[in-house]
Amino acid sequence: MGSIIDIINNNSEIIILSLSILSLLLLVLFIISQIRISSIAKKYNRLMDGADGNSIEEMLIDHIDNVNSVKGDITELKGFCEDLDKRLRLSIKNVGFIRYSAFENVGSDLSFSIALMDENLDGFVITSIYGREESNTYAKPIENGKSSYVLSEEELKAVDRGIKGLKKSSI
Repeated sequence: MGSIIDIINNNSEIIILSLSILSLLLLVLFIISQIRISSIAKKYNRLMDGADGNSIEEMLIDHIDNVNSVKGDITELKGFCEDLDKRLRLSIKNVGFIRYSAFENVGSDLSFSIALMDENLDGFVITSIYGREESNTYAKPIENGKSSYVLSEEELKAVDRGIKGLKKSSI
C-alpha cells in the first residue's frame, strides 16, 4: 500500500494534469450532448405543436386524412379545368372586322363584315350591306376557315383578319 502512495506522491503533477485534461474532455462531451439534446427537443416540440395530448399516431392519421382530402380536391379541380379547356376551345376567339361602302353613292363606310370563329376556325361571318333605300344582313357559316357559300371580297378579308388574329395571339 505504501508503494502506491509513493507512486502517487512522485507523479502527482502528471496525475493532476491527466485528470484535468480528462475533466475538460468530459466537459466538452457534455456540452456537445446538451446541444444535441436541445436540437432534438426543438424538433420534438415542433412535432408536437398543436398535439393537445394526442398521440403521434393520431396526428399522423389526421394528416394523412387531410392529404387525401386535398388530393381529392386537386382531382376535382383538374376535371373542372379540363372541362373549361374543352369549352374554351369552342368559344369565339378570332374576330375579323371590316367596314366599307357597298355602293358608290353611299359614304361613311356604313356596311360591314364581321367574322366570329373559335380555335378550330369554325363560326360564321355576318355581313350588313347598307344602302340609301334598304339595309340587308346576311350570315354565312365558316368551317375550318372556309365557307360552303361564296364569300364576298369583304367577307374574305374579315375571315382572313380573324385567322391572322389567331396567329398573333398564339405566338
